[in-house]
Amino acid sequence: MGKWMQARDEYDVALVGFGPTGAVAAALLGGMGLKVWVGDRLHGIYDKPRAIALDHEILRVFQQIGVVDAVVPHMEPFTPSEYFGVDGQLIKRMTMVAPPYPLGYTPSNVFTQPPVEAALRERVAQLSNVAVELGVEVNGLTQDNDGAALQLQREDGSQASVRARYVIGCDGASSTVRRLADIALEDLVFDEPWLVVDVRVNEAGLRKLPTTSVQYCNPERPTTFVIGPHNHRRWEISLKPGEDPREVATPEGTWRLLSPWIGPNDGELWRQASYRFHALVAERWRVGRVFVAGDAAHQQPPFLGQGMCQGVRDVANLCWKLAAVLQGDVTGQAAEALLDSYGEERKAHVKELTSRIKGIGAVICERDPALARQRDAKLLADVGGIVKDTPRQDVIPPLAGGLLSATPHPVVGTLFPQPRVLRDGQAVLLDHITGAGWRLALQVDMPSPAKSHGLTIIRVDDGLKEAEGVLQDWMHRHECAAVLVRPDHCVFGAANDAAQLDSLLKEWRARLT
Repeated sequence: MGKWMQARDEYDVALVGFGPTGAVAAALLGGMGLKVWVGDRLHGIYDKPRAIALDHEILRVFQQIGVVDAVVPHMEPFTPSEYFGVDGQLIKRMTMVAPPYPLGYTPSNVFTQPPVEAALRERVAQLSNVAVELGVEVNGLTQDNDGAALQLQREDGSQASVRARYVIGCDGASSTVRRLADIALEDLVFDEPWLVVDVRVNEAGLRKLPTTSVQYCNPERPTTFVIGPHNHRRWEISLKPGEDPREVATPEGTWRLLSPWIGPNDGELWRQASYRFHALVAERWRVGRVFVAGDAAHQQPPFLGQGMCQGVRDVANLCWKLAAVLQGDVTGQAAEALLDSYGEERKAHVKELTSRIKGIGAVICERDPALARQRDAKLLADVGGIVKDTPRQDVIPPLAGGLLSATPHPVVGTLFPQPRVLRDGQAVLLDHITGAGWRLALQVDMPSPAKSHGLTIIRVDDGLKEAEGVLQDWMHRHECAAVLVRPDHCVFGAANDAAQLDSLLKEWRARLT
């Protein structure tokens, strides 16, 4: 185990909250060599599942911090989600893109949260430059031109403080850091009561259940059914006006709502909780030296399983920027204003994705039977009566604004592929070879720039031979001869010839410094 110690000295970054978002941030920042403190009022990991879905983008981050092999045993591919209308007819199907997979991992997955969180914490424990303090609450926050200070109260009643150059609040929907930084939440207009139920289903129960995930778009009772790993099944059940959220969350109330599918003899209740599904986003993501991330910065309906994914995207975006400002990168010491791009990029992304998720929710949650039948007819008419597969990944928007090239190109703001390349006759994921810094990918006939600028050069199918042609196909499809990639695998910009590449590199250096 690593160095789990009490906070004394000044840190580069202090993290409040040691859930998935905070743990990923600690592993990223610690892996970059920064001195990090992370604290949480709770000691243990919550022993029941809350998040259930992970995208390939998140697994690529797990690969970067060295936990993907520990996580994979607790995952399974996400089954297709079939949407059934008022009269039981199939009206929509969401799936995933076909292989070979663009980021090297199955694009959509279900997972069991407690062991995945344990793997993240175990990784953090291996980092001697990360201090972890549990059983501590933050009750004060001040900042000045040089850093920020957290006032802490320990379980024995003693007081302490931690000082860091920057603070990130990863402390959940009721974030103390967000409150102390006086950050308001913007309402994105979604507020509905639901019951979420997780069941470990036995063999008899499994025989009664669908073999794919289902959205029951029934005006009487909109319901989501998700096939989790192994025998884990989840229901998200909309509550009707007048139903008591506390009563339906009792075992008796829950089994009554599950009765169309299974009964008490078919499995064991693992978790049942009443929620109000919200759509909220922080008005500001940065106040001076304080940032918010994860549920502290946003909450969205669960219809695409993006809650935990969004938190990991947040810290993957922020952590390399903090390291560039604190330590420097290939361009030298990055300007402190780089950190403003975090909120600009992530807030816009969260709002756009939440809008799309609300659109999915509108399909599921229509309560008026006549309008629901109109919905069903329109969805079927739009596809000529034949339901086609819609990859979940198509719903995820690219980044926009922020630290991206001002020269338009279809790949700007999208994720750079991670192909398998051949090394010593073995297929290896590209990031294992190139790392996750600034990279420049070039077509085989594209001249290298006069100066490398410290970039890792990837020459497509020349120095690195692809096993499946993923990257070469991607560059041909998007008609780009050169692609400049950020440390979070997001495409900064693209060029089609040497002159455009020279301009792109000049823009990049100017924007960072």
